[in-house]
Amino acid sequence: MSETILVTGACGQIGSELVPALRKVYNRVIASDLKEPPESLNDASDFIRLDVLYKNGLLDCIRRFKVTQVYHLAAVLSATGERNPEMAWRINMKGLRNVLDVCAANNVRKLFFPSTIAVFGPTTPKNGTPQFTVMEPNTIYGISKLAGERWCHWYHLKTGLDVRGLRYPGLISYKTKAGGGTTDYAVEIFFEAVQHKKYVCYLSENTVLPMMYMPDAIRGTIELMEAPAERISTRSSYNFSGISFSPAELAAEIKKHIPEFTIQYQPDFRQQIADGWPQSIDDSVAQRDWGWQPAYSLQAIVVDMLQNIRRLKSSSA
Repeated sequence: MSETILVTGACGQIGSELVPALRKVYNRVIASDLKEPPESLNDASDFIRLDVLYKNGLLDCIRRFKVTQVYHLAAVLSATGERNPEMAWRINMKGLRNVLDVCAANNVRKLFFPSTIAVFGPTTPKNGTPQFTVMEPNTIYGISKLAGERWCHWYHLKTGLDVRGLRYPGLISYKTKAGGGTTDYAVEIFFEAVQHKKYVCYLSENTVLPMMYMPDAIRGTIELMEAPAERISTRSSYNFSGISFSPAELAAEIKKHIPEFTIQYQPDFRQQIADGWPQSIDDSVAQRDWGWQPAYSLQAIVVDMLQNIRRLKSSSA
């Protein structure tokens, strides 16, 4: 397709897999970050250093490359945000405002904004959390993302910017390290199971949270952005669901493949964050509007994760 796409925060957990997927569909995808790019992004394709807090640099990039779509992934996640709330608020809020301003003023056709289940809080219904409900987040990450949702909705109303978003659950991937979120255990546990046959979990065994395998997340993101504009009814962010499980349920599934695997539970400050989040998400609005359906079950995720981590381990030996 004849589009020029800019991805901010491209070296993160989502961006590292979204950029290669986008490059299979679109003729030019520019990856940007302040970090050193991973191997998958540091090839002959486009990569630039870009700080979303520097508005003039962002403006120059969008004008110079004639960018038509932006996927704004640069953000500070939940656990990291609680350790450094000032940094999280500045990057998550100021960075988004810069992107919104530049996109609206320079005829960027579409903007993707990643939200999160952290926009919900302890007063939100925990099971089957609906698209429209009570939202009282109790982390800086959740507060900033909820504010971001409202900014996105406002810019759409006032400027007509075609902004679309997803409330991501916890994301599971073997390709990149987890990025400082409360659901990171669901990535770490696989690597520890393969390498050491044991894991110490920072959440309690029965803490159920919504999760999603990265291939589903990448596919759903692109499906949302390719949907006709007239099908998009929500300009803040859509509820986006995969599966829900607890650390104990995940550990039991891993033990089917690694019988000697053991797990211990030592909850830390992230437990309080997780206790304020939903256990399952109702994404019926996304299903209705643009046909969203996840493909991976817990069993399929475990099989694929273990196979690929073992492959990576053997190839690096």
